[in-house]
Amino acid sequence: MRKQLGVSLIGAMVVIALLGVVGLSAAKLMPAYLEYLSVKKIFNQMQSTGSLSAMSVRDIRFEYEKRNAIEDIKSVRGDDLEISKAGGETVLSASWSVKVPMAGNLSACLDFYVTTGK
Repeated sequence: MRKQLGVSLIGAMVVIALLGVVGLSAAKLMPAYLEYLSVKKIFNQMQSTGSLSAMSVRDIRFEYEKRNAIEDIKSVRGDDLEISKAGGETVLSASWSVKVPMAGNLSACLDFYVTTGK
């Protein structure tokens, strides 16, 4: 007689529970990562125009705010940008933290940093 092979009910329930936890976590963390990618995209667009070094700090902040109005980013505003010169090149950077409530009193704290410099 052959031995039965397959997944037990308990094993299936454990796998489904783990997939549920991972899926719920991903769903809750996704908006924060999408916002990070949007800020990164704006920085790359601003750097690719090549006119950052000719712009004043006020103009850079205004240009960021225009692009931000389209992307609707809540965590980083024009006033939050750190603008500096490095080697004759204008470097934009921004850092922020996001606290995402997961379940009950459990939260995920995410720290993001974006820069145009190398």
